[in-house]
Amino acid sequence: METNSHTYEDIREAFRQQPLFEDKTWQISPEPWPLTPDQIRQIEAIGLACHEFYRAMEMLYLRSVEGKNLLRNKALKAPWVADYLDRGKPAALIEHSRSKRLRGESPRIIRPDLLVTKEGFALTEIDSVPGGIGLTAYLNRLYGENGTNLVGEGDLMIHSFYRSMAAMAPDKSLPLIAILVSDEAQTYRPEMQWLASQLQQLGKRVYCFHPSEIMPLGNTLCASIDGNPEQIDVIYRFWELFDLSNVPVAGYILDAWEDSELVVTPPMRPFQEEKMGLSLFHHHLLEDFWRENLSKRAFKLLRKVIPRSWIMDRVALPPSAVLDAPNIGGRPIWKWEQLGEASQKERNLILKLSGYHEDAWGARSVLLGSDIPREEWQEGIKMALKSSPESLYILQDYHKPERLRHPVYKESGELREQEGRVRLSPYYFVDEQGPQLSGILCTFCPANKKIIHGMRDAAMLPCRVVS
Repeated sequence: METNSHTYEDIREAFRQQPLFEDKTWQISPEPWPLTPDQIRQIEAIGLACHEFYRAMEMLYLRSVEGKNLLRNKALKAPWVADYLDRGKPAALIEHSRSKRLRGESPRIIRPDLLVTKEGFALTEIDSVPGGIGLTAYLNRLYGENGTNLVGEGDLMIHSFYRSMAAMAPDKSLPLIAILVSDEAQTYRPEMQWLASQLQQLGKRVYCFHPSEIMPLGNTLCASIDGNPEQIDVIYRFWELFDLSNVPVAGYILDAWEDSELVVTPPMRPFQEEKMGLSLFHHHLLEDFWRENLSKRAFKLLRKVIPRSWIMDRVALPPSAVLDAPNIGGRPIWKWEQLGEASQKERNLILKLSGYHEDAWGARSVLLGSDIPREEWQEGIKMALKSSPESLYILQDYHKPERLRHPVYKESGELREQEGRVRLSPYYFVDEQGPQLSGILCTFCPANKKIIHGMRDAAMLPCRVVS
């Protein structure tokens, strides 16, 4: 098997010297994950399509809020879209997300999760507050020392992060950029501190702070730099919006933003952090909207890679109606509880919280119906329906990742070819030129793991291009 010159001890020592996640470990491989040029072209196209998707989602949401027609030449209104996306959110946050000053604003860092299946990529989620930025940059530097043709070589992740943030303060030649990491997201603080330190070494004013270290001064927000309070120009918020009430400085951030004293990314728009956006993309009533508001290439690509998804909402139907839901026993269903009667094959579905909840990130709320007993599946359905007045769940077709092989070190340091499944997490940084692919994090899980996430027995790798 082909390896670079990094030994098990080389890589372990590198991570001992520079921890990137708090209390997290993972497996080690000597090789980046290989991707073909065709796969890279597809991933680049997915990034452009995701950027278009965010813009179309904003239009869908705002037209739904305002009661406007969704189509150019046909009558279609969908007030239920805003009802879904606003459900369970505080009124003040909803009002902020609709502000005219935020029109056209979407996350500056886009990270879809792509499962590698025999049929191609399956896009299961788009994360607008992604972890792994510093980790991927560090892996690219660590594995790129020997000319391995990495995706994101030459510290591209670090430079792209800065360009994306600095572009939000175009009138400042050297803006002060504050990365704020909440207690809920503290696992990721070390990687963000490392990212900030690398940019400081390049002469950039980028710092990682706990929100409690930020202080209001008049109508501005300041941070202590070398003992002196300095005004913050750009905030990169590293917390999900459900956690906003636990960020003491949140009110001051909103006030300073209202006074145009700073900019914040990702924008505090909860409708952009809901997984149900993928379900809305597949909703039969909205197909014409997506066709009109996405390019033909983006629509065709997203149609191919996004698994069919449905929003689970407890509603009363007239006797002749059926749900927009998977068929059970070859027939439409008229109440969600009928999913509990599904066969194991029909339960090849993922059930997960859509967003705005402490269990909606990572794999905390994820159930794979075909991988659990019927009783547990039925309990999951009951939980989803019980929570629907405040927090909606979605169902998604499960696209099983392909079994692939890659060398992985055992704890003893012995190198073995291991069978596993792959999730790719490409990072696109949005600047004046649009979304730029700047790195890809590969999570290589053991083959017996059906749901892929950053577990301790997975290997975390950068990606390289092979011919």
